[in-house]
Amino acid sequence: MTTNNKELIVKKIENGTVIDHIPADKVFSVVRILGLDNVCDEILIGTNLESKKYGKKGIVKATNKFFAKEEIDKLSIIAPTATLITIKNYEVTDKRKMEIPNEIQKIVRCINPNCITNVEEMDTTFSVVEKHPLTIQCHYCEKTMTDIKIKE
Repeated sequence: MTTNNKELIVKKIENGTVIDHIPADKVFSVVRILGLDNVCDEILIGTNLESKKYGKKGIVKATNKFFAKEEIDKLSIIAPTATLITIKNYEVTDKRKMEIPNEIQKIVRCINPNCITNVEEMDTTFSVVEKHPLTIQCHYCEKTMTDIKIKE
């Protein structure tokens, strides 16, 4: 890293993923839930960075890390304003804004202690009722929730 009076210049990554436009208060949740705190490759984490669109934002650069669908679904729930940028050979090969899926499977825990998914070992399934604010309904017990608990 080098500095230039007002800017901090961070080297480009050869291969990996950049997650930009993360809400500043969600950066460390993103790192933890995606397991980036347990990898051996370079991870750059920036938080409370200036953003014309959001005021403050966060960014994560993960070298040699590409995310599976389940991880991207987790990211869309935690940071729906984020942009996911895939880098290969120093070039952007894919850039997309997060989209909350219409159905969320396996990654959220039902808040109803009597739900069969909390009594027996089984995967959860939720339908998205509303995307802003995120409101989901359990497929099994039909409990509606806005306080979303991601399984880690």
